[in-house]
Amino acid sequence: MSLRIGIAGLRRGRSFVNVFNSRDDCRIVAVCDLNKERAEAAGKELNAVAFSDFDAFCESDLDAIVVATPLPAHAECSIKAMRAGKHVLCEVPAVRTLQEAEQLAKTVERTGKKYMFAENMNYFPVVRMMDEFVREGKLGKLLYAEGEYIHDCRSIMADRDDGLGGGVSGKPNWRAALPPILYCTHDLGPILMIMEDRIVSASGLSTGCNVAPELGAIDMEVGIFHTAKGAVVKILCGFSLERQPAFHFISMYGTSGSIEMDRYNSMNNLKTYFKGEHQSLTDISVDFDRYKLPANAQSGGHGVSEYHMVNDFVRCILDDTKPAIDVYEGLDYTAPGICANLSAQRGGRLVEVPDFRPK
Repeated sequence: MSLRIGIAGLRRGRSFVNVFNSRDDCRIVAVCDLNKERAEAAGKELNAVAFSDFDAFCESDLDAIVVATPLPAHAECSIKAMRAGKHVLCEVPAVRTLQEAEQLAKTVERTGKKYMFAENMNYFPVVRMMDEFVREGKLGKLLYAEGEYIHDCRSIMADRDDGLGGGVSGKPNWRAALPPILYCTHDLGPILMIMEDRIVSASGLSTGCNVAPELGAIDMEVGIFHTAKGAVVKILCGFSLERQPAFHFISMYGTSGSIEMDRYNSMNNLKTYFKGEHQSLTDISVDFDRYKLPANAQSGGHGVSEYHMVNDFVRCILDDTKPAIDVYEGLDYTAPGICANLSAQRGGRLVEVPDFRPK
């Protein structure tokens, strides 16, 4: 069986085009973008039907839709696609509000369609190696973790049409209005996957708008989270700040060791300390050869992460299995950031994080 795939959002969605096109069990048959010229150009290139109307796109002959639209439209597009009978692979974050989160979860339950959350950081080899060390018991009981996503995005906050009314005529786009901690999933996702845990409460603080007042963009936000298993997690996100280059950083502490990414070589090197094995912090290079991937595995543009992610999505449909990161896990990764931002608006007061699984 060959799945008929539609790609919505042809900026970020171009990465998915490359990955799906490298497979024999999928065909990209339709594309959609609010920019009609962009949609038509992609349709011509891919020999696919081009749409600029998302509703019409959803009603076309498709098995699955990749939602790579601007963040404010993620929930609406995912819900419409599933109501139209399509499986969904949705970019991060899943939703903007807790109300959207509840609607999304209920739509998955009512339609029975596959919804997979496209958190590509979970698939990076460096994250998988961290997970392997934890599974082997090298850290003992996990107590604390922290993550940082620092990326100066001011250059794409103003002069980049987002199709939603922003990024043109001097009006900033959705990125400028985004509270940074809402985009916490790239580090919180891997941490929660490794911990096999979820966040139950959040507090947050913001630096305010100092670096780019002309854009109205919050510089940085930090969230402090408590997990169901009693651990503590800290996440820092900043997208309007003076720091180059962009980077991810994750560190974890347990009762018998610690492990962290290399801040200056984060995708290729780990620093570890295991009680009884190391005398001090030890460098371990990521062993990419162990994954034995095909030559086209890096076609998505984020290392090999999207090759694995798309494979999991395709297999969950063809094999009728649970998505690797289902809607509840996607909301576990997304909702804490929403709650941390609510906390920041309330002076850091603790906010309970809902669990959207059926009661």
